[in-house]
Amino acid sequence: MSAGLETAFTVDASRVTFGRGCLAEVGVRARALGVRRAAVFTDGTIRALPWFDEVLASLRNANVDAAVFDAVAIEPTDGSFEEARRFAADARPDGYVSLGGGSVIDTCKAANLYATHPAPLGTYVNAPAGDGAPVPGPLAPHVACPTTSGTGSEVTGIAIFDWAALHVKTGIASPWLRPTEAVVDPRVTRTLPAAVVAASGMDVLCHALESYTARPYARRAAPSPATARPASQGANPWSDIGCREALALCGRYLARAVADAADDEAREQMMWAATLAGIAFGNAGVHAPHAMAYAIAGRVGHDPTTGRPTDATASIVRKASLRSAGGGVRDFRVPGYPDAPLVPHGMAVAVAAPSVFRATGAAAPERHREAARLLGGGEDLAAEVIRLMREIAIPNGTGGVGYTRADIPALVDGTLGQQRLLANAPLPMTAPVLGELFEGAVSYWS
Repeated sequence: MSAGLETAFTVDASRVTFGRGCLAEVGVRARALGVRRAAVFTDGTIRALPWFDEVLASLRNANVDAAVFDAVAIEPTDGSFEEARRFAADARPDGYVSLGGGSVIDTCKAANLYATHPAPLGTYVNAPAGDGAPVPGPLAPHVACPTTSGTGSEVTGIAIFDWAALHVKTGIASPWLRPTEAVVDPRVTRTLPAAVVAASGMDVLCHALESYTARPYARRAAPSPATARPASQGANPWSDIGCREALALCGRYLARAVADAADDEAREQMMWAATLAGIAFGNAGVHAPHAMAYAIAGRVGHDPTTGRPTDATASIVRKASLRSAGGGVRDFRVPGYPDAPLVPHGMAVAVAAPSVFRATGAAAPERHREAARLLGGGEDLAAEVIRLMREIAIPNGTGGVGYTRADIPALVDGTLGQQRLLANAPLPMTAPVLGELFEGAVSYWS
């Protein structure tokens, strides 16, 4: 035991209900939490699917009034967070229900936060982009119902968004943001396009890998007071359990879930893997691949209602040259997502991951080898991740989404602001190190 270092870790988790048909329980669960009027957050796509009608019927049957917000932006922005905040203030709910992917759940968290503890947007946003002020206390009850098998947002206290004016992807992190309950019904994944399953599945995979290979909690400085211990506290025995099982499930079911929408077993197991990995990284934290992804996911700004490009630029697009053939990332589109330039979050994480794991392997070689074995292959973790990327048609590194080596300095600049994540890596993540990682991420196969 070293003086001044951590000797304990904290476990936080939402109540989780998992299983086919459990969306029917949303109403009674919200009512049991004291909710009489719920703000229901979703997006236009989900609102047109039967899952939305099921949730509304469940609320109605439990005598819970519903006010619906369906203007959530795919990859939220400061503007879409502000719009959600205004809706919540006007609707005056006493509880919240979110039905959608990470963008929907994160937007609902933000609306709940700013309606409960009003403040300028930057007040609770992570430093250096925001003030990093602690959330003052509890929020209204929130029942989160994920519809993608990826983000794990239903069990974490994190909300991520693009701050357009600052050209940075950032977020808010607090245990108080964690939804009160998660209702995870794997039937909802039947309607997901293959590309969405692939991108969200790689997000699951990287949540588990990064949590498992993060700097161990006992190498972090002890907090003062103890209640200041961060959610991203590093690898710990509790998170390790979820990481191992999630990795085994990804190795067994991810490719199957992408290949066949009718493979209910594979899609259900990936939904369970997402929940396990979400609980794991909610208590351990992710590191360099996610930090790099926030720079990689540069895209033209989107109107929060239509998802169409606007004249505003949302992140690193203005900083990087992006002059590769065909316009680079400015022209990168993915089936199943809005018809606009966009690198989905899970895809952005995936194209960074192998380069990072090549570098971090020396810091915890046995953990990296074990993770590779759990994925069902050999003992080279980066090679196993690349194998899965190729099998499910993830692009070939950052070059595959339109970046070139000329963009590396701007990508490094965009990553350095993610100090909360970089500090959780098992190795120091300086600008030169990040430059080498981005160099190694340009292409993985010929």
